[in-house]
Amino acid sequence: MGDVTVRTGERLENGVPHPVTETTGKGLLRRLRAPRRPRLWFEILLIALSYWTYSLVRNAVPEQRTAALRNADWIWRVEQQLGIAVEETVNHAVNSVTWLVVGMNYYYATLHFVVTLGVLVWLYRSHPGRYAATRLVLFATTGVALVGYYLYPLAPPRLMTGGHFIDTVMVHETWGSMASGDLKNMSNQYAAMPSMHIGWSVWCGLTIFALASVPWVRVLGLVYPALTLVVIVATANHFWLDAVGGLACLAFGYGLAYVWYGRMPYALPSQLRAVVPLGRHGWAQRHPVSAGPRDPRPQPQQK
Repeated sequence: MGDVTVRTGERLENGVPHPVTETTGKGLLRRLRAPRRPRLWFEILLIALSYWTYSLVRNAVPEQRTAALRNADWIWRVEQQLGIAVEETVNHAVNSVTWLVVGMNYYYATLHFVVTLGVLVWLYRSHPGRYAATRLVLFATTGVALVGYYLYPLAPPRLMTGGHFIDTVMVHETWGSMASGDLKNMSNQYAAMPSMHIGWSVWCGLTIFALASVPWVRVLGLVYPALTLVVIVATANHFWLDAVGGLACLAFGYGLAYVWYGRMPYALPSQLRAVVPLGRHGWAQRHPVSAGPRDPRPQPQQK
């Protein structure tokens, strides 16, 4: 691209493109908010480090057994008053069908991670312009959940002393949960509120439903969190109200993303705009820039 001619007073001067340095706080904030193409190595490192930190902090929260059991009793009484305390009935009904409960145990242990990572990879490849904002929702949801684990320790139904819930992993001897069987000492037993199985699955479902183009895939996006809700209750890992807590955390995540980016993640452009180089010094622009008013005098034809 050649030099730009601009009028200053009565003279014509050759304008040289200069990089615009955004030194103000507003300019810096605008740059930070601008969607950028994610780097694969950075995303892999970020996700791995974030999950390691999440697991470390979650399991480092003091296991306040007495408070957790007391809170579980309170949750159970509230649900009974609301008429929604059917977890025990669902738990016993599913446990009577071996193939079904074993499948749910493995569902609980694996899809929570597999589907979430799969959606992140799909976003990275197909919707790079929306990736960072949607990832922010997931990270913010998980971060605020850690606060909930610390402030409100809660025992899952299968650990209630006065209940008759069945620990389906223990009974059927399946690898179905880090919080049951031989692996229980590696995980915080009393971090049931909020349910990140619900927080993450609804995040996956909404993302798939909003962005997928194939109708049956969009339907699967809605089915996945609904099925997850049944699984967490049937395996006695959560109360219904734990799911409500997960939804509240997810709402916080979407709210934070909206405040930061100025719109919902799914409303952002799917693809990033190409950066156009200006001149030989490597300056670039993302939006058209006006070079001032045109010279009204006719210009000579170039041969």
